[in-house]
Amino acid sequence: MSEIGAPAVPAATGSSFYLAMRILPEQRRKAMYAVYDFCRAVDDIADGSGPSASRMAGLDRWRAEIDGLYAGRPVAALSDLAEAVRRFGLRKADFDAVIDGMAMDAAENIRAPDWATLDLYCDRVASAVGRLSVRIFGMNEAAGEALAHHLGRALQLTNILRDIDEDAAIGRLYLPREALTAAGVSSDEPLAAAADPRLARACVEVAARARAHFVESGRIMAGEPRAAVRAPRLMAAAYQSILDRMQARGFAPPRRRIGADRLRVLGALLRYGLA
Repeated sequence: MSEIGAPAVPAATGSSFYLAMRILPEQRRKAMYAVYDFCRAVDDIADGSGPSASRMAGLDRWRAEIDGLYAGRPVAALSDLAEAVRRFGLRKADFDAVIDGMAMDAAENIRAPDWATLDLYCDRVASAVGRLSVRIFGMNEAAGEALAHHLGRALQLTNILRDIDEDAAIGRLYLPREALTAAGVSSDEPLAAAADPRLARACVEVAARARAHFVESGRIMAGEPRAAVRAPRLMAAAYQSILDRMQARGFAPPRRRIGADRLRVLGALLRYGLA
């Protein structure tokens, strides 16, 4: 769904997202799918092959639709999202933040942002989604906000490390400038940087930050009611296994793409998903 239209079918049934959502009660699951459809739609626009101006215009159309939804005038295709907003008190600012994050990709290819810009990007494209999600999960506000902050960043930094070569192929380099400079990588040209063996040192720093966010996420979830954190527990388990496997493989080129450890995800499902 690259434009405003009928809700999309959820991602491939084997994905960690789909598995995590499947264990939610029906109304919460339906709300999460509606949020996911929105996120996938704006992501498809940001990652599209059209000119930047066209992609920015597509995102502006979504801004207008979110404005209309919160003004009580949702289009029919967004009825499920409107119901999720009403039922779970989802905040407009978080939808706007997601669009702002996608606009960072659509406006120009991101190349070696500084840490502050990368953190803002992670907040918008990942932690803002987390802030919507924790309300649907039923977490209390303070703990939910903290979990969204840390787990969103943990997941996004892991994604960045996993997708270095795919991103470079489309002209993007999300690794932070400070880490690249410290590692001796002077080029911000994505393909050149991705092929530089010194890139591995920069990745180690990013991985350490991702792991610190995972640790803090685990601490937060340990203090929350089990039912409210079942889905984020599964997401964390899947992505931590990806981070672990990437660190075991190393980050120097050539890099074999890493997926989640299915046994660890199954173990997390048995531990957290069947209660």
